[in-house]
Amino acid sequence: MRKTTLDSSTERLIYCRNPDTTTEQSEIKRTNWRSKMLFKNFPARESHHTTPRRKSYGPTTEEVSQWAQSLDNLLSSKCGLTALRLFMKSEHSEENIEFWVACEKFRKLRSRSKLRSKAKTIYDEFIRPDSPKEINLDFYTKESVHQSLLIPTQSSFKAAQNRVYFLMEHNSYPRFLDSELYHQLCRIAAGEQ
Repeated sequence: MRKTTLDSSTERLIYCRNPDTTTEQSEIKRTNWRSKMLFKNFPARESHHTTPRRKSYGPTTEEVSQWAQSLDNLLSSKCGLTALRLFMKSEHSEENIEFWVACEKFRKLRSRSKLRSKAKTIYDEFIRPDSPKEINLDFYTKESVHQSLLIPTQSSFKAAQNRVYFLMEHNSYPRFLDSELYHQLCRIAAGEQ
């Protein structure tokens, strides 16, 4: 169990139980608030240690090194996707990753009525001019998507999704790999923090 108290606007004192000590003993760790916010967003994974089994948050060393190999590796990892979302949110470009994820979910739909409904939602949220999370697409791609929505299929957003993927791969992804967030995740996964 953790208790968090504000120390300043950028740091928090984190009181956490050390699993290797008795319940009366505790360890105080000074941690940057961003890393704690980060781990609230990561999915839990089971620790591979012997008894007692406990859940651990964050990526493994292997996962983190695979993220640097390709954007596909990063997006196919739950922790990687979460980290990229947080990074893109900090850069005010989260609409790109949100659109990409929405398209991935859309491609898995089978029902015609669900396709129609979800296609309209995605278009209104990300592609329609002046939409709340309008993504950066050229006129031709927007028009192509708009026409494909007359009879939506799982591939209706494919061209737009490919364009957003290209933008992420050449802009956000390299900046993510150079970011303090990624380097901090590497250190945490290696057990250095």
